[in-house]
Amino acid sequence: MSTSVNELFEKGISYPDFEYQDRFNDLVGLDDKKVRLTKILSLLINPDGLNNWGKKYHPSAKKIIGRILRRPPLIILAGDVGSGKTELATTIGDAVARQENISIALLPLSLSSRGQGRVGEMTQLISAAFDHAINEAQKLKSSTTNARGAIILMVDEADALAQSRENAQMHHEDKAGVNAFIRGVDRMGNGKLHSAVIMCTNRLGSLDPAITRRAAEILTFERPDNEQRHKVLHGPLSELGFTSQEINAFVKETGTKKERDYGFTFSDLTQRLLPSIVLGAYPDKAVSFSEAIKVAKALIPTSPFKDI
Repeated sequence: MSTSVNELFEKGISYPDFEYQDRFNDLVGLDDKKVRLTKILSLLINPDGLNNWGKKYHPSAKKIIGRILRRPPLIILAGDVGSGKTELATTIGDAVARQENISIALLPLSLSSRGQGRVGEMTQLISAAFDHAINEAQKLKSSTTNARGAIILMVDEADALAQSRENAQMHHEDKAGVNAFIRGVDRMGNGKLHSAVIMCTNRLGSLDPAITRRAAEILTFERPDNEQRHKVLHGPLSELGFTSQEINAFVKETGTKKERDYGFTFSDLTQRLLPSIVLGAYPDKAVSFSEAIKVAKALIPTSPFKDI
């Protein structure tokens, strides 16, 4: 079966890119995860940085640094819907590219890689995707550990491709696809390539244990707390003229309530609430607190994703 690159991947992204730099900076409330993911991804695709750090600060720590650098090039972002996983995975390459002063290509794996269920098709599609990513990464190898560039393979909704093989109801073809995925991650790691895989999932518990065991890092995402919601809302609502007290009212309104034990997601705030506030006044009047808070009270946050 011959498969084109366009069939395997969604539209690729090349970093650095100013659009994705802005989008990365707009991810307020996720500062800790942004810093952590930038560090981990930088080490996976450009180990020279950690080696240089070790020589400077801990010249005798060769074993622990070696173990860190031998970890499989796999990162899993897991958590509730609308928590910023996919947006962070899509934009993190720009931050790493700027920090390491290299070019990075993101290859978002298409969900069509599941194929049509024909015997051997899913396995061939996943293998072809890794073949392409590895071939592109091999072009970037140099005589030193310092990267000339890097490849990131991104897998969104990863549970659709990598469910646990322990599931008795799992089709043989799906199991073979998981095997192909594991082999692909191992090939990347064994090849010592400047590459990494980022998986995003709402259902961490459904992923195959062999995959989660290989992860160099598993970052768990949750709904924003009061402080995080304040960070998200403060800038935009201040631009509209709201006072600190009024902004705090929105923070409270978008949190947990008697009728529900969950608050708004990041995407509920940025993609639903804020646009709805503006559109409620557009085009013939200014935004007012009384009308805007009604919008917040009327909006129903996205229900939590149940990992079953």
